[in-house]
Amino acid sequence: SRVISYECCPGYEKVPGEKGCPAALPLSNIYETLGVVGSATTQLYSDRSNLRPEIEGPGSFTIFAPSNEAWASLSAETLDSLVSNVNIELLNALRYHMVNKRVLTDDLKHGTTLNSMYQDLPIQIHHYPNGIVTVNCARLLKADHHATNGVVHVIDKVIATTTNSIQHIIETEESLETLRAAVAASDLNSLLESEGQYTLLAPTNEAFEKIPRETLNRILGDPEALRDTCFLLNHHILKSAMCAEAIIAGLTMETLEGTTLDVGCSGEELTLNGKPIIANKDVLATNGVVHFVNELLIPDSAKTLFELAQESEVSKSMDLFRQAGLSSHLTGSERVTLLAPVNDVFKDGLPIVDSNMKNLLLNHIVRDQLSSKYLYHGQKLQTLGDKELRVFVYRNNLCIENACIAAHDKRGRFGTLFSVDKMLTPPSGSVMDVLKADHRFSTLVAAIQSAGLTENLNRPGTFTVFAPTNEAFRAMPQGELNKLMGNAKELANILKFHVADEILVSGAVGALVRLKSMQGDKLEVSMKNNVIHINKEPVAECDIMATNGVIYAVNSVLQPQASRPQERGDEPADPALEIFKQASALSKVSQRNPRLAPVYSRLLARMKENSGGF
Repeated sequence: SRVISYECCPGYEKVPGEKGCPAALPLSNIYETLGVVGSATTQLYSDRSNLRPEIEGPGSFTIFAPSNEAWASLSAETLDSLVSNVNIELLNALRYHMVNKRVLTDDLKHGTTLNSMYQDLPIQIHHYPNGIVTVNCARLLKADHHATNGVVHVIDKVIATTTNSIQHIIETEESLETLRAAVAASDLNSLLESEGQYTLLAPTNEAFEKIPRETLNRILGDPEALRDTCFLLNHHILKSAMCAEAIIAGLTMETLEGTTLDVGCSGEELTLNGKPIIANKDVLATNGVVHFVNELLIPDSAKTLFELAQESEVSKSMDLFRQAGLSSHLTGSERVTLLAPVNDVFKDGLPIVDSNMKNLLLNHIVRDQLSSKYLYHGQKLQTLGDKELRVFVYRNNLCIENACIAAHDKRGRFGTLFSVDKMLTPPSGSVMDVLKADHRFSTLVAAIQSAGLTENLNRPGTFTVFAPTNEAFRAMPQGELNKLMGNAKELANILKFHVADEILVSGAVGALVRLKSMQGDKLEVSMKNNVIHINKEPVAECDIMATNGVIYAVNSVLQPQASRPQERGDEPADPALEIFKQASALSKVSQRNPRLAPVYSRLLARMKENSGGF
């Protein structure tokens, strides 16, 4: 079990019978206050170094006092160098933590400096938007503890004097030898030794060695993409000084180049773009701070599509493109956009790569390098497989044919990566072409032809068709089915209720979408337990794409609320006899079915005159 104990804040005490700690204690001098606020080690060293008389006496001081844990975390070598010469080294170190005036947290403005009491050397202050305050990158743990002769702030590190610029750190650090050469080649020396406040994410020699030589040569040898080495290094420089204490999970940091880096956490380690790569942090400089990183941060704009995909949830798609022999389109200088299904699409395994699959994958590569923010509804895109794909913009999604964009696009050197939620299905003919080619819809095809609606579903358009399967017609009561098939006008009315004059793919369906049918009544399309429903009936198959629409297979015949099948003994016969003969031949199985055979017979006997279209 966990025990939670409460303590009074420094300077206050409990009163018997009262809640909290209401009694304020008299102020003490700075020396005595150090012992109260959890900095007894600083108090001890103040005594040893002969600083005590000064911080006990009159004056107005501010001391940034390292916590007991901060002193304990110093290396044995550093601590020994201080305590072995208490009257000089230790005293100077403590005086560097002091300012000769009272400074409260509200006075600690971001980007300012305070003159310390050791040779007036500057102390850098950063006050970040998230409320974190740092002093030479040491975080304020306990702030604004008043004393009779000043104020005490407890910090989490022992701070050291800073006299070197970022450029000087690069020049003197052995592990940054390769970076040193790259900085010299890119003429960034003057920037990194100039006044200002920057953060350098400094790639170590190890970081450069991890990059395949071919990749590094390609990047550094592409002046248009990288404008020499400068572009790559600017991706490692932030526009402001960011101490590690202020870098929190979920933060997006802007680089000098204008690109962004995503910061997160992996356990207790900070991550950049998802990787725990910070090797040494908070090396303070006069013009900012340096964090050593053990991987080179290559911007997306310098990467190939394959390199972009390695950092995204589309690795299985890349395996498919590689097996299909399409790697050259994704690694070369061809301007393309890749529609890559996310890994979840292949949770049951990758499909076999044959000639048909290769053609399908070619239709996942769009000619030209696109950006999703410029796509518009009805836009046509040409693929390397010579197919034309349509763009659909919905309230809750952006889709290309049946595949909807599942993540922000990544723009590389020549190609853009769109992660999509399913394999693309390019259209392969009109609605009527698709229905005729699928034996499940032979009865529907016959009904459409007998109702005189064939031409309408062949013309250019934007239809969503909820197509009843043969099973749907077989499920109808025999008498009702006979009446419907024998009444061309009513049949046309029912069929129009299955068609809407706008394209709705499944990825655009939220809790509920209402479409106006061609018959006039509303159709309600909803998503329940990851299954699309139409008028509360589950859909058997979604997103069967056609050049003029999209088809959903349904195993029931939908009925308008106000519509009832009526017996019509004197209805003029429909003339679609020959059409129906051709349509009925589409499915020998359906003709032989004992329930559907009378329907065909009835239609054949009564069709003489064509009835209205849409």
